[in-house]
Amino acid sequence: MKTLIYILLVCSFIASCSTTKKRTTYNKEELSEALAQNDTLKISNEALEYEIIIIEPGFNFWLASRARPEGFYSQQYMETRNYQYVVEWNQRVNQPLAYRTDLYEMQIDYQANIDYGYEVNYKLYNYFIYFQLTYNQKLGNFIPRI
Repeated sequence: MKTLIYILLVCSFIASCSTTKKRTTYNKEELSEALAQNDTLKISNEALEYEIIIIEPGFNFWLASRARPEGFYSQQYMETRNYQYVVEWNQRVNQPLAYRTDLYEMQIDYQANIDYGYEVNYKLYNYFIYFQLTYNQKLGNFIPRI
């Protein structure tokens, strides 16, 4: 009789410890908006009057988890690469019959004689690396590396 009570107590303890799953339903628009907010990166500087908006699913996660940390590359290195990548990018935007228009939608106005600062160059450089690795594209003669 004591063992039966013990078994019942153990079973009731296990049953009371089990978690109940709460089913949550999301509206597709709410989910899309949340994903867009998570995957939107905005960099702006009112003094230089520029703004970069990157809306790319997975880029923020990639930047935080796989990209080299800030300070790994010098600003001059990233400026040089960014300029080369932007030139190639803009050429592809201007050739919609030769390149996928869903990848190359808008031109990038990046000028070599403007100091955009380290943060902008870092994020832009890493976006180009992410873009090339994700979409199997090659912007220039360099093999994209992390």
